[in-house]
Amino acid sequence: MTPAATAEAAAPDSRHAAAAADDAHRCLICASPTDHYFSKTYAPFPGSPFPQPLTVDYGRCAHCGFVVSRTHQRLSPAVWSALNSSWHHHYENHLEEKVSNAPPYAQQALAVAMLHREGLVDASDALDYAAGYGSMSKCLARYFGLQTRLFDRYVQDGGNEYVPEAQLGRYALVINSAMFEHVLDRATLDEVDGLVADGGVLMLHTVVCERIPKDPDWFYLAPMVHTAFHTNKSMELLMKQWGYAASLYSPAAKSWFLFKQGHPALPRLERVAQQINHALRAPFFHYKAGFVDFWKGF
Repeated sequence: MTPAATAEAAAPDSRHAAAAADDAHRCLICASPTDHYFSKTYAPFPGSPFPQPLTVDYGRCAHCGFVVSRTHQRLSPAVWSALNSSWHHHYENHLEEKVSNAPPYAQQALAVAMLHREGLVDASDALDYAAGYGSMSKCLARYFGLQTRLFDRYVQDGGNEYVPEAQLGRYALVINSAMFEHVLDRATLDEVDGLVADGGVLMLHTVVCERIPKDPDWFYLAPMVHTAFHTNKSMELLMKQWGYAASLYSPAAKSWFLFKQGHPALPRLERVAQQINHALRAPFFHYKAGFVDFWKGF
């Protein structure tokens, strides 16, 4: 075969490889191209599948600002699972070494209980997705008498009853605390939304800001299992793509409540939030048609 023929025969494979690489670097939120943003090196920890320091490369979407770890995306499911399990097991059992704060479980439970009492969410039909050790649900049950179902693929507490994956359904309220920063692909995000019933509510706790800092020492990068970082614009796009109409944000609970189109309480959502704030003499909830872009820093 002549050199020209060899090159021609190889061209389709080369184009396929180039297209695959391009797709791999597309934004999970808006499918726009992403560029290398920065890198960070993580030290090993006891039980880690990486006994040597690991350098992680992050890509950023120029359109919506979403940032994701390309290095974590290339991990096999088995290694990613081992990293999640070992990280949480080590730091939950060695709190003195923990590099991040726990979610504000008590304030989150209070927010859910108040919205349930006002008829804005139905906590009697709720799933705590990626529940971990069930701390949030324990607060709801012990202090507010609200029982929720739990599900987690990587971390479980023997004292809680978890829903088997095959038995997952759709729920009026899906609670998702500190999981949106752990995703590697769009399917994982869509899976969470797919559990929310028509006209339901998604509660989520993560860091969302105007722009992700180009800084390897940024606090939210400290956990080695934080892989995805959301902006106000990327979350606004997600809301529209998934069919959510309005949201509430609680600074005390550090949580958003996203209300699906068709939710029966949408017409009174802003008014009830204002009534709660008036009763508490504090801005406990912030309302917006669309995504509450509360955090403008960075």
